[in-house]
Amino acid sequence: MAYKIFLSLLIALFGLGPSLSAGSPPNILIILVDDMGYSDLGCYGGEIRTPNIDRLAANGMKFSSMYNTAKCYPTRASLLTGVYFQRTDRDFSHTATLGEVLRPVGYTTLWSGKHHAKFNPVTRGFDRYYGMIGGAQNHFNPGSKAAPGQPAPASKNDGNRWSLDGEEVKEFIPQDPKFYDTDAFTDRALTWLNEYEKKDKPFLLYVAYTAPHWPLQAWPEDIAKYKGVYDGGYESVRQARYQRQINLGLIDPKTSPLPPMEFGRKSQKKWDDLSSDERRQEATRMELYAAMVDRVDQNIGRLLKRLEEQGKLDNTLILFLADNGACAETPKVNNVDPDAPMGSVASYVSYGQNWASVGNTPLRKWKQDSFEGGINTPMVAHWPAGIKPQTGWNREPTHVIDIMPTVLTVSGAHYPGASKQAKIPPPDGVSLLPAFKGEPNPRTKPLFFQFGRGSAVRDGLWKLVRMGAKWELYDLAADRNEMHDLAAKRPELVKQMDAAWLAWWKESTGSEWTGKNTKERELEE
Repeated sequence: MAYKIFLSLLIALFGLGPSLSAGSPPNILIILVDDMGYSDLGCYGGEIRTPNIDRLAANGMKFSSMYNTAKCYPTRASLLTGVYFQRTDRDFSHTATLGEVLRPVGYTTLWSGKHHAKFNPVTRGFDRYYGMIGGAQNHFNPGSKAAPGQPAPASKNDGNRWSLDGEEVKEFIPQDPKFYDTDAFTDRALTWLNEYEKKDKPFLLYVAYTAPHWPLQAWPEDIAKYKGVYDGGYESVRQARYQRQINLGLIDPKTSPLPPMEFGRKSQKKWDDLSSDERRQEATRMELYAAMVDRVDQNIGRLLKRLEEQGKLDNTLILFLADNGACAETPKVNNVDPDAPMGSVASYVSYGQNWASVGNTPLRKWKQDSFEGGINTPMVAHWPAGIKPQTGWNREPTHVIDIMPTVLTVSGAHYPGASKQAKIPPPDGVSLLPAFKGEPNPRTKPLFFQFGRGSAVRDGLWKLVRMGAKWELYDLAADRNEMHDLAAKRPELVKQMDAAWLAWWKESTGSEWTGKNTKERELEE
């Protein structure tokens, strides 16, 4: 009865479509990709072929200011719990998960893909879990020993902890020669959709792809699609993306002029200064990366096709997003064959800072930084029963902490659900349901950020950000790309926003800021 009253209020307040008015809460499909840049998707200006994601965007809505935590594991924790990572840890202590709030109101809760934490999701509200509990892996073989018919896999460690639908294995070596994790995560999700098709229950399906996180590895047929596409080099591809972003209405050149490209610290070379062999290697790296994003899109197409066949697509809320911006890291690898073809199971390459700068066009910096290139990534929302297609862009600041409140609102679930954790704070975010209806975001508090040396506050159109000790201040209405620091001109505003950040830190962590996050110990990736 309480749920029906809640549903009636929801319909009256937000005018939801016929499926909700008939009493059926939506299925929820959350798709998360790993280390993807702001401009990689076709619908955000990229040349990579993403027709399925573009389709969701055309028939739903696109967010231009979707924020994350700048790093894989805290973003995932905040997305799944609705609170800033500073309130919790890699055990998700003092939180409720999406599974724990949805299962008590009748949802089947399913998770396929990356976790990047310590515990198995089946212990925290998920009926089924298949995937990697660690942070990064060889996409063709997550283990440390050769799979049948393959050379030994390149890797950074001695194998990852995997859960095969609840059964944990420390050394997962696929026996299928066609194993590729992006495909495997989708295969398992499709198996579940078939298994639960006839159940009279809604589902939460969380698909957390490891792509396009390094190592850059892809199927040859996908790589072949991008042969020659990147031969023009960094600046050429970046400029073309920027022009498409203008044409799409994503970027206003008056407030977002393309800043000078930030070249890698170790190699300050521009494309024209590279040798022909160096250019070929660099172009190949980006071809691999594009192939990985392409493969993700193909797999999303498989999910959409199955939902359409089952008649469930219209009443499924789909959220597609990324965990942080493009990655400028060049990882050190212990086990690799230097003679292996780039992109194969025995290779382990990344694409470096120069291509990461292209990936984040036109934003500054990259993953791990609190500048826009680290924390601002695409989000696409699609839900025919609850979202009227919006041709423009939702430009209001949005954050992964908003996913939990949104899920609570559309499902009628109660927080903190079945969580048995102690001292659970309320969610830090706000529901995106008003945004789905084209209404203003109800957020009344600033958004806060901290990871590593980076920190930030986003309060309306003002952003205070630092990398280290010194704050910089930007008016994002006039300076979307953080090019003109106004801190010296507005010292009182800097002081005010700094005080707000310090108060947030103390309230979230229970201690004063000392200049370093003492509990922050990065998981090995």
